[in-house]
Amino acid sequence: MRLSILVFAALLLAGCAPLTIGRITADPSRYQNRTVRVSGTVTTSVGLLGKGGYQIADGTGRIYVISGRGVPSRGSRVVVTGRVVPGAEVLGTPVGVTIREESHKVR
Repeated sequence: MRLSILVFAALLLAGCAPLTIGRITADPSRYQNRTVRVSGTVTTSVGLLGKGGYQIADGTGRIYVISGRGVPSRGSRVVVTGRVVPGAEVLGTPVGVTIREESHKVR
């Protein structure tokens, strides 16, 4: 009984661990339309009327995040939860793999 509880807890924690950006961008089809959590530093940020986008980097790569809830400022450390969208476009410009943000927390 105790072993099964430990195994279950380990699986639960492993599912909550943030992925690296490099892992997502290396195989975006694996994560397409799945909710993921990544952390990194905001490298660029553009917002208008509570919407916008920003790019984060984690040492393994960079990824754009599309937000409908405002954007963190450049240099902020963030944890982002959202759905992976391969082949996204922003203002008619292809930007590749993005995350459509569900939430973000600034650390």
